[in-house]
Amino acid sequence: MSKGLRQARLTRDWSQERLVREIERYAKRHLSHVASTASLRVYVSEWENGRRSISPRYASILRGLLGIADSELMGQPAGDMEALPTVGGYDDLVSRIDSARSVSLTMVDTFMKQTELLRTVDRQMGASGLVDQMTGHLSTLEDALTFAVLPETRRPVARALAGAATLAAWQALDVGSVERAWKHYELGKRAAHEANEPMYLAHAMAEQAYVLCDAERPELAVDLVRDAWRAGAGRLSPRLQAWLHAAEAEICARAGLTDDCRRSLDLAAEALPGGTEDRDPDMLSIFLNGAHLTRWRGNALAILGDDQAVSSLYMALERLDPSFIRAAAGLRCDLAQAHLARDEYDQAQEHLRQARLLASRTGSVRHRRRIEQLTKRL
Repeated sequence: MSKGLRQARLTRDWSQERLVREIERYAKRHLSHVASTASLRVYVSEWENGRRSISPRYASILRGLLGIADSELMGQPAGDMEALPTVGGYDDLVSRIDSARSVSLTMVDTFMKQTELLRTVDRQMGASGLVDQMTGHLSTLEDALTFAVLPETRRPVARALAGAATLAAWQALDVGSVERAWKHYELGKRAAHEANEPMYLAHAMAEQAYVLCDAERPELAVDLVRDAWRAGAGRLSPRLQAWLHAAEAEICARAGLTDDCRRSLDLAAEALPGGTEDRDPDMLSIFLNGAHLTRWRGNALAILGDDQAVSSLYMALERLDPSFIRAAAGLRCDLAQAHLARDEYDQAQEHLRQARLLASRTGSVRHRRRIEQLTKRL
C-alpha cells in the first residue's frame, strides 16, 4: 500500500478525483502522456491500496506534482546513507576518497551557485517541482563530504551542504513534508558544526523553530530560536542579527508573548543595516531590508491583533519584489488576518482570494493550510 501517496493527497485535502485532475493538468503542462481519466481513477485507487506499483514515469509526475521524494511517495522511511564498502571493497573506497580530494574551491563555488539557482526557482515558481533536483544536489554534497578526509577539504563542502540542506528543509516544509523538513534541518545543523560556521547553525535552528510553531508548539519554538542566539556565539552579521530578532518576534507573537514580540521588533530595526540592499554577503540565504522588515513587523502585529498591522502591511505590499511569489502569498494572508482582527470581512476575503491564487501557483501546502484556517473565520 502506498501510504505516502495517500498521506500526500490528504495533506492537500484532495480527493482521489482531484488527484486525477491534477495529474492530467501536470502532464498537459509538461507535455507528458498519461492514461485516460477512467484508467487514472483505477490507478490511483490501486496505487493507494497496494494492488499496483507506481511506475517510474508516474512516480516522476507525482514527485513533481506533490513535491515529495520517492521514499515519501512509497510511504517508506528515508534510507540510510549508502553503506561504506566492506572487506574487499578497498579499491572503490580509495577511488572515492581520491575523488573527494580533488574537490576544489572552484567546485565548491559551483555547488553554491547550484543552491542559488534552486533558491531563485523556488522563490518564483515554488518548491513542489524541485524535489528531484534538490535531492540530487544534497546527495552530491553529502557524498563529497562523506569521502573527504582532511579539514581543508571538508569545511568548504560542509558549509555548502549547510546552506543547501537548510534551503531544502524550508522547501519541504512549504510542500507539507514535515518529517523531511526536520531531517534536513538536522543535516544542516550537523554540516554547520562540521564547517565551524555559527551563522549557518543559528539560521538553521531559527528556521527549524517554525516547524515547531506549525506543530502548535510555539513555546518550544521560542526556546529554540533563543538558543540560536547562543549557537551564534557572538559571530552573527548585523543583517543576520536583524533577521534573527524578527524571527524571534514572530515566534513570540505566535506564543502570545506580546511584550517580547515588540521588544524583538525594535531590536531588529536597530540591528538592520541601512540602505536598500537585501542580501547578506556572508549569508546568502538571508534577504532582509527595511521593506522586508516592515512586512515582518506587520505580520507579527497581525498575529497579535494590533490595529497598526494594516498600515505596515500595505506599505510592505507596495514595496514587495514581484518575483517573490511565495512571500506575496504570505503577505496577502497577513493582510487578511489583520482585516479580520478589525472585523473587515470584505477586505479579508479579497486578500484570501489573491493568496489562494498565489499559493496555487507555487504549490505551497503551508500557505494553503493557513488560507483555509483564515477562511473559517469569515
